[in-house]
Amino acid sequence: MQLSFSPLVKQTSGAVVNVYAEKTVRQRSPFAGDPFLEQFFGQRLPNRSEKQSSLGSGVIVRDDGTVVTNNHVIDGADDIKVALADGREFASTVVMKDERLDLAVLKIKGKGPFQVLPLGDSDKVEVGDLVLAIGNPFGVGQTVTSGIVSALARNQVTEGSDFSFFIQTDASINPGNSGGALIDMRGELIGINTAIFSRGGGSNGIGFAIPANLVKVFVESASGGGGQFARPYIGASFEPVTSEVAEAVGLPRARGALVSSVVEGGPAEKAGLKPGEVVLAVNGIEVEHPDALGYRLTTVGVGRKATLSVSDNGRVHDVTLALEQAPEVPKRDIRLLEGRSPLAGASVGNLSPRLSEELRLPGRIQGVVVTGIAEGAPAARVGFQPRDIIVAINGVDIKSSADLENIVRAGASLWRVEIERDGQRIRQFFR
Repeated sequence: MQLSFSPLVKQTSGAVVNVYAEKTVRQRSPFAGDPFLEQFFGQRLPNRSEKQSSLGSGVIVRDDGTVVTNNHVIDGADDIKVALADGREFASTVVMKDERLDLAVLKIKGKGPFQVLPLGDSDKVEVGDLVLAIGNPFGVGQTVTSGIVSALARNQVTEGSDFSFFIQTDASINPGNSGGALIDMRGELIGINTAIFSRGGGSNGIGFAIPANLVKVFVESASGGGGQFARPYIGASFEPVTSEVAEAVGLPRARGALVSSVVEGGPAEKAGLKPGEVVLAVNGIEVEHPDALGYRLTTVGVGRKATLSVSDNGRVHDVTLALEQAPEVPKRDIRLLEGRSPLAGASVGNLSPRLSEELRLPGRIQGVVVTGIAEGAPAARVGFQPRDIIVAINGVDIKSSADLENIVRAGASLWRVEIERDGQRIRQFFR
């Protein structure tokens, strides 16, 4: 009897690729902006540019050359190449990427055949299952490590994501494994290796993978075109259920997602959700926390319906929630502000549920928001930031991006700007 993972590795490793991303970074001259030095040296102090490379892994999930990897592997890249295990190398293009999910779909420029790794059902994964992690750690070449599933539904792992819902494994995952495959003993992809928990930068036996069911929805969205992943709009905010809350609402233990607020006219209100209720399950699958709820609804997909099990003071009932894409009403009407003002160089737009969702702002907020700021522009120099909401200028309430542009064009000798940032009102004065 021979106990070996070798047959499984031969069956799957050809679908795991190396991803090489290269981007050009412009470095500003340390003397730029200095009037004295520019007077004497002029253009002899130009800004410099250099190329930076990053290395990660990816997985071929379709025989047309569709590759899934992490967004942070290819983010900002000008040139992306994919190297196969058999030595072939191809250029590739980005079909869709999403910073908040940390996923990206690439398309290989070239003809196959390509070995494909089938997507498994990550909901069937259980703690204790044997798994293999395949990737290119530290750029040494394709490497296979083994372990087990240590935990499921891990949250609060990465910053800046929509929600956290990771498969935890003790299979060794190191820098360069990002975007690689976590496979089960059936040879199916159950996760995309994404993050490690480490203080020294190496594997400490705690790695995290994005579940395959989320990857599946993401790939399907990329195949449909549009270039942007559509999230379901719920029209409600949720909070974790603490032990105190559980006792207050008649739950035997702290689990689920507490409805803290509901947007008028949104899908949640239409479904009958009310503040104070607790969502316990989606389509019969329990949710432990709000991140798990977000994951479950996202994997159901926009355009479908989900059945929520809801507790109202200990009485459980079902509601049907229609999963829609966030509406864009009013239209965002993005405008670049110009002229002599502290807001020059800022792009602003009208807030809608969709733009609020994209910028991760509370859905109930209305007004005009800064969507971007040109590098080195006056707006950047005086401290304005993307996601700032422009409330009023010189005592005049700002209701639309067109109103704001007209005020900026008119000019003023003194600017009194009131903004909202992270829930706080800030008043600033400029001359």
